[in-house]
Amino acid sequence: MGEPSLWILKTGSTFPALAERRGDFDAWIAAGMALPPGFPVAVAQIDEGQALPPVADCRGVVITGSAAMVSDREPWSEAAIDWLGAVLDAEVPCLGICYGHQMLARAAGAAVGPNPNGREIGTVEVAFEGHAEDPLLSVLPPRAALHTTHVESVLEPPPGARLLATTALDPHHAFALGERAWGVQFHPEFDEDVMRCYLRERRAPVAAEGLDPDALLAAVAPAPLGTRLLKRFAELL
Repeated sequence: MGEPSLWILKTGSTFPALAERRGDFDAWIAAGMALPPGFPVAVAQIDEGQALPPVADCRGVVITGSAAMVSDREPWSEAAIDWLGAVLDAEVPCLGICYGHQMLARAAGAAVGPNPNGREIGTVEVAFEGHAEDPLLSVLPPRAALHTTHVESVLEPPPGARLLATTALDPHHAFALGERAWGVQFHPEFDEDVMRCYLRERRAPVAAEGLDPDALLAAVAPAPLGTRLLKRFAELL
């Protein structure tokens, strides 16, 4: 058995043209974390059948976003949710992003489904509260502009979780489980270029749902605090 690694579990991939130009979720996350040279990182594309690692091999875990829906209960996703229960029991540092946030909530006993308030996409204001003593989210101010894109949400906080962030459309936007696991609905790995690409690619459904894609595009703004969060998670490893 080798040295335990930071495992990035990919639950999907970004758009092919964007991936060709900028790389994929795992590359953005690793870059944002600014890990020291030689830090062991491993990637598993679990939505394509790559195996989940033994929990003992995990120095930390990050679960990415996805175009899939947690409520569809795909076999690979349900298996990963069961596996996350063991990660939580072992107190391995864990960060769930978007789809990963929802998976982590399910692993801890919460419900996930379509957001009653509809799609949330673009640069949004996230309000943090009760996070001043949190090992991870304390690096963020009480309000921060961050990028997000999701249709489903955590419908209730997991039992025993600390609810730490809300948005206008999502009352359960970030939570912590104990001192070693966090779920965030926003995308700390996105920059303005990536967020604009998502809005352009999602233009048709966004417009069909009564939102204004041009106004959302115009409102995209820098969100550098996401990188601060990723760097802090790396420090906790």
